[in-house]
Formats: sequence, structure tokens, C-alpha cells
Amino acid sequence: MTTSPRTRVIAIVGPTASGKTAISVELAEHFQGEIISADSRQVYKGLDVGTEKITPEEMRGVPHHLLSVAGPVETFSAADFKRLADVAIAQITARGHVPFVVGGTGFYIQALLDGLVMPEVPPNVKLRTELQEKSPAELYELLKGKDPDRAATIEAKNPRRLIRALEITEAFGKVPPLRSFPPYDVLYIGIETPDDVLRERITVRLESQIGRGLLEEVTNLLSTVPRERINEFGYEYRLTAEHLEGKLTLEELREKMVYELWHYAKRQRTWFRKDTRIHWFKREEEKNISDLIEGFLK
Repeated sequence: MTTSPRTRVIAIVGPTASGKTAISVELAEHFQGEIISADSRQVYKGLDVGTEKITPEEMRGVPHHLLSVAGPVETFSAADFKRLADVAIAQITARGHVPFVVGGTGFYIQALLDGLVMPEVPPNVKLRTELQEKSPAELYELLKGKDPDRAATIEAKNPRRLIRALEITEAFGKVPPLRSFPPYDVLYIGIETPDDVLRERITVRLESQIGRGLLEEVTNLLSTVPRERINEFGYEYRLTAEHLEGKLTLEELREKMVYELWHYAKRQRTWFRKDTRIHWFKREEEKNISDLIEGFLK
């Protein structure tokens, strides 16, 4: 008895500001691909400038999926991402196109491409109430002690995600084993960027974001979204909100943002480096990447 070949998927991963977006569009154009964004913040409507969400012009006609699919006050989990991305992959392949999964949210990518069976854990109101009294730093240290692997992939100053991760470990009495059933045949490509170049890109990108309306975007969110929710959207939103509240000068905002995003990018890179399936290339090695993809798709 023969089995059907698994759907082939191209994954392009790497830290923030590494150049994944631009190269993925070029590759998808060349290989008749469609892109699924694996970014835990770009799924939200209204988070455009701060997340560097790709614009219609930058898409250059390449279809993109899982952008702006949830309201900013909605909860959107890795399980939600996996469910919608599985549907998108089926639709893309039905059109005879190649699915490209592109992003830096490692847990989303792992949930989808490794076929993780996500634990179903209902909210624990008592535990949440206790944990809400703790600072993000205290929550992060608790998680590191219980589940160091999950701590390595999580934003250390996002209390909602930290509390949810601790809630899951509490429900199982230990770190829950995530069973995986990889549903796809995946080629993993990582975009490698030298430290000095990556930090410079983060700095330049921040200036571009400020010029394109980051402060206005956060001002609009503050008028419709609870303040504590803004903190959960990441450094670009939390620190910008603090600037708008008069807690940081514009120069302090720039300094803290570059510092936090640089360290976040390093954590992302460390996490991806643990996956030996990833083939690493510099941004300018697009010809080598194309050759690898061509061989994979044959």
C-alpha cells in the first residue's frame, strides 16, 4: 500500500529585521508561491507600523495570508494560528501554488509545521488572580524554572503570555509533553545577519516607523484598547505608550527600543539555531537559496 506524498512547504525564518519579508516575496514570485505570515502580532488589525506589516505595494502581487485576521482586543493563540494556517496551506496547494511560511514567531511555526498537539487547558481564575500580582520579571523567572524551553521562545515582558504558559504547566503538574505529528514536508531556510548589520537595521527601521506614524498608531490604539493590552503587543507599543504618557523622552524611547529589540532578536536567533533542520544563508545569497528550493520542489 502506498501513501500520498506530504505537501511541500517552504519555511523562511529568522530574527526581527533580518530581511525575511523582502526575500520571501522575491522567492514566492519566482516559484509561484503564496505567503503565510507567522507573526504573533501581525494577525491583529490596527498593528501595522509597529509590527512592520507588509504593505500592498511591497507584496508585489504575491498573495499573503493571516494578516489582520483578529481584532486587537481578541485573544489569538498558537492553536488559532495553526488552524487557520492549515486551511490556508490546503487552499494554496489546491491552486497549484507553493506555500511559504514566513516569520519570526518560533512557537507558531513549530505548532504548524511540526503538527503540535496543543494542550486544551481552560482558564484557571484562581491562579490567574495570584499571578497577576507578580511583575513580568517574576513571572518570567517562574516560567524559566518550570519550562525553560517555553521561556526561551516567549517575550519576557508580556504578562498575558507568561501567565498562560504558567497556567498550562500548572494544569499538567509538570511541563506538558507536546506531541508532534509533522503533516508537511518542509524545507527550512534561515536568514543570517551579522550582529552589527542587524543592530543597524533595527535602528534604521525604528526611525522609519516613527516617520511613518508609529506614535499616531499607538495614540489610536490607546483610544480603543485597554492600556494593559497595549503592553502585550510588544516593545514598540509598550515603550511608545510610555513616551506618549510622558514617561520617556523621544530620545529615551529610541535608546530603549533599540536595546530591547536587539536583545529580542538575539533570543529569536538563539532559539532558531537549536533547530538543525534549518539551512542558513546570508540575505545576498538568494541564488543559493533558489537553487536549494528548486531541488526540494522537484
